[in-house]
Amino acid sequence: MELGKQDERVVTLSADLSESLSLDEFKKLFPKRYLECGIAEQNMLEVAAGLAAVGKIPFACTFGCFWLRAIDQIRVSVCYSNFNVKLISSHCGLATGSDGATHQVLEDIAIMRVLPGMNVVTPCDYEEARKATLAIASLQAPVYLRLARQKKAVFTTPTTPFIFGKAQIFRTGKDITVVANGVLVYEALLAAEKLKGQLDVEVINLSTIKPIDRETLIESAKKTGRVITCEDHQVVGGMGSAVVEVLAEACPVPIKMIGVQDCFGESGSAEELMQKYGLSVERIIEEIQKIAR
Repeated sequence: MELGKQDERVVTLSADLSESLSLDEFKKLFPKRYLECGIAEQNMLEVAAGLAAVGKIPFACTFGCFWLRAIDQIRVSVCYSNFNVKLISSHCGLATGSDGATHQVLEDIAIMRVLPGMNVVTPCDYEEARKATLAIASLQAPVYLRLARQKKAVFTTPTTPFIFGKAQIFRTGKDITVVANGVLVYEALLAAEKLKGQLDVEVINLSTIKPIDRETLIESAKKTGRVITCEDHQVVGGMGSAVVEVLAEACPVPIKMIGVQDCFGESGSAEELMQKYGLSVERIIEEIQKIAR
């Protein structure tokens, strides 16, 4: 809505999910700049690409699991054409909870970051999601913005810096580096606080996965000598893999990747699923202690 007031080129598109994705207020304010595309993500992407081709800034919105049915259109009509389309992806990861495995997309970062020209952003809380939304609007390129469903703590502030393409060091330390994104950043901070006095843990919020902030990651790894990555995503191909790719080339150190281990999720509350699949504060603490020995 802020962007809509600032720039009349901003248009939203929905795949019959305006209420679930909180687009109703935008639709009321700017009815001519809201397009309801129905349950047809492939068509929605072609419409968005066409809008971008004539100078609009389209924000195409759906659940993360449904973007996977439109990979051909994302690859060719958006990325190959290098159109300024923003893919807003909601209800991602195990945090989607009771909707179950079909709706808990855990493969999207791996798929999106491999596409040439695609930028990938995963905010850690409400405030960062807001700042990221504003930031990507001014970027003349395809962007995939990954959002969670459940209510989580808002631990950044309106003045917490957000710079597209830069990692944020939320806690400095010298013994081990924990790189997290999305809903697991808060869990990583809690783990670091609980280990205070035992281990000095550095926590990095890697909200921009592509382009990745090589400099911050390498500098931290050189300082601590040990790295753990935490994400609500498959360990294969996700944020952790992106960190490993950087450090394996520039600063090889012991690394442990926390994430979903090559399996689908199931129905349950977000908290229950995070515990069962090893994405909890307790698991992060356990792995920090293991790698620190």
